[in-house]
Amino acid sequence: MNLLQAYRRRLALAETGALQRLLADLRAQGITDERVLAAMDKVFRPDFVDDAFKNRAFENTALPIGHAQTISQPLVVALMTQQLIKGRKPQKVLEIGTGSGYQTAVLAELVPIVYTVERIKALSEQARQRLAALGYRNIHFGYSDGSQGWLPYAPYDGILVAAGADNIPEGLLKQLAPGGRLIIPVGGQSVQMLKSVERRGAGFYEEDLGRVSFVPLLGGRV
Repeated sequence: MNLLQAYRRRLALAETGALQRLLADLRAQGITDERVLAAMDKVFRPDFVDDAFKNRAFENTALPIGHAQTISQPLVVALMTQQLIKGRKPQKVLEIGTGSGYQTAVLAELVPIVYTVERIKALSEQARQRLAALGYRNIHFGYSDGSQGWLPYAPYDGILVAAGADNIPEGLLKQLAPGGRLIIPVGGQSVQMLKSVERRGAGFYEEDLGRVSFVPLLGGRV
């Protein structure tokens, strides 16, 4: 955390205590991995939302970031991250859907190397600039169709998809390292089932984690 992050976090805590209430809410809803809670404490969510929504940044809700996209609900960010690193210390992960860069920053606090891809150029550039200004140096950005992963840098110890897919893309499964884990929402346009898929030998073990709501996973670039 750089000095600007630290100052802003202290200011927010002094004025509202909102971050501590959010962290308490995450604990109450099943986020028990202290690594994840520490990362959520370090990453200052107001840095990732538009000015019009900064007063709501510590609410446990998704918020619009433009281009028909949202910054994910903190509980969902924490849950997906907790499942991705559960029982292990991944060294290299891929995030599909950079968006605001909030989830990216949480991952970068926990994993040595983070690759992230975004299909909307404006969001990709904005996130790149924001995360560089915040001092992150372990994130590699791609402006591309992430629905098929990022093959040149595969395999990954974990893949986190921040958009709802109709089904589990086979291309993503092929990019998992042995023991690697894919966290992905699967289902309809508005409500999906969050799934964890782990590569075990020649097969995969799938687990349902609960219902979530994400924007759809789309191909192409804009």
